[in-house]
Amino acid sequence: MSIVDTLRPIVADALKELYQKDLTPSSIAINSTKPEFEGDYTIVLFSLIKELKKKPEELGAEIGQFLADRRPNLIRSFNVIKGFLNLSIADDFWTAFLNTSYTDPSLGKSEQQASKVMVEYSSPNTNKPLHLGHLRNNFLGWSIAEILKATGSEIKKCCISNDRGIHISKSMVAWQLYGNGATPESTGIKGDHLVGDYYVLFGVKHKEQMAELIEKGMSKEDAEKNAPIMKAAQQMLVDWENGDPEVIALWEKMNRWVYAGFDQTYKRIGTDFDKIYYESDTYILGKQFVEEGLKDGVFFKKEDGSVWIDLTAEGLDEKLVLRKDGTAVYITQDLGLADEKYKDFPYDQSIYVIADEQNYHMKVLQLILQKLRKPYAGGIYHMSYGMVELPSGRMKTREGTVVDADDLLDELVKVAAAKTEELGKVKDFSETELKELYDTIALGALKFFLLRVDPKKRMVFNPEESIDFQGFTGPFIQYTHARIRSILRNEPLAAGIADPEQLEPLEKELIILLEQYHTQVKQAAAEHNPSLLAIYAFSVAKLFNSFYTAHSVRNAATPEKKNLRLKICTLTAGTIAASMALLGIRVPERM
Repeated sequence: MSIVDTLRPIVADALKELYQKDLTPSSIAINSTKPEFEGDYTIVLFSLIKELKKKPEELGAEIGQFLADRRPNLIRSFNVIKGFLNLSIADDFWTAFLNTSYTDPSLGKSEQQASKVMVEYSSPNTNKPLHLGHLRNNFLGWSIAEILKATGSEIKKCCISNDRGIHISKSMVAWQLYGNGATPESTGIKGDHLVGDYYVLFGVKHKEQMAELIEKGMSKEDAEKNAPIMKAAQQMLVDWENGDPEVIALWEKMNRWVYAGFDQTYKRIGTDFDKIYYESDTYILGKQFVEEGLKDGVFFKKEDGSVWIDLTAEGLDEKLVLRKDGTAVYITQDLGLADEKYKDFPYDQSIYVIADEQNYHMKVLQLILQKLRKPYAGGIYHMSYGMVELPSGRMKTREGTVVDADDLLDELVKVAAAKTEELGKVKDFSETELKELYDTIALGALKFFLLRVDPKKRMVFNPEESIDFQGFTGPFIQYTHARIRSILRNEPLAAGIADPEQLEPLEKELIILLEQYHTQVKQAAAEHNPSLLAIYAFSVAKLFNSFYTAHSVRNAATPEKKNLRLKICTLTAGTIAASMALLGIRVPERM
């Protein structure tokens, strides 16, 4: 139980005894005391002042004195500033927390709840490799799943593979026309990269053919549609939907190449799924919803036979759910997929990790499910996130400005190697150990940089900044952890030594911050925001370095102080490792 959870019922009891005021403990506002004031935690009294008709200073003094008298082992002192009652917590509480927590293997974890949550993330297209934008999506999805698991929810991680449609047909046509039978084996190119090369080639050839048609007098709009390569792609899509055996065989072959490539990247970045859904299986599932909705008056049919829903009353507009030729649109298949997911795992919440470009689409999806009275509609949650941009601007696949995930990781490994060797502390590492260390640093730098920003915000990715060993970075935190582990290897804890009676200010400040870890995990889960844990891990590492600079562990004044500081080191290392693990980041024992 956190200190805040400890204080709330005590304060509630005080209010009842002093003023016959019944409050639920959870309604009592308790915050960390601001640095400029004396105290550790602050009770906010404003909501009580008017109701109890007391001056802020008088009310605060009465409550503070009551707490100090009744709980002297918990409350060391108090002060009142306007409507704020600042409490200084007794050192005994912090040392007791340290003793019960420094070897706790379940730091930050809550008991199992009944809550079932499905998290959908990654959702790549099978016409190109994963890129930097996919990495932010994967890291956010995996991390929020782990954070929710730590707070006791039962989790299923899933992915929808966008394996059909015109974009897939484009790479297939380009390979058919220009590939000369090329395979990943014959070219030595990773499967997803090979298919992606042909998607880019399609764009090049399409532009060339458009230019020729425009030169002959055709409008740009007509040239775009009538370029031979585009017409071939459109025909291939029709043939695929009609089940043409040759087209299906080519589609299956190229998708196999892509999935093999994806699997390599997923393994490298630590992404995994409990189930993968395929658009080729789900794209017609929603049609039964349209039939249901037409019968119930949720949808309406226009003169051309297309089916729509009117959402103007909800401040949106009319939305197409079935084309006039009876084919499904994206929202149709998403209706079917939501139902399919619920059948597989009857969830309380279904989280969609999807970029903020789809905010409107996700609103429409939930509204339609609500109007269809689906039992899971209320559990739909869009974990919207901002796009990742480069210092030069937005990435575009067809213009060749996309940062490929594999290439980026390879580059970061090189930077990690160069910067680690500059520090000159890895001379006794074997080649295998060095390779693992560089991979750990590179991936940690990348994940931390992409997760340290609030998901809702757009961000600019700067590779050089991400792998700095100083500042708000993953490598800084990893290096701090390795430093602590080195201390603990050289200075073992001694048994049977009593705790010192008084804590130094930095000792206490660090223990207070470490005690907040469980609360930070719960807040990150409640807000669906892994950046809170990234910021917290950095704060812990930064404060530890200040503590270690000010207070020697090896040469502590007394054996009691030395043992206390070793316990602080142990808990700090464990808290850093636990918080970084929820971000999917490994922390090395040595660097």
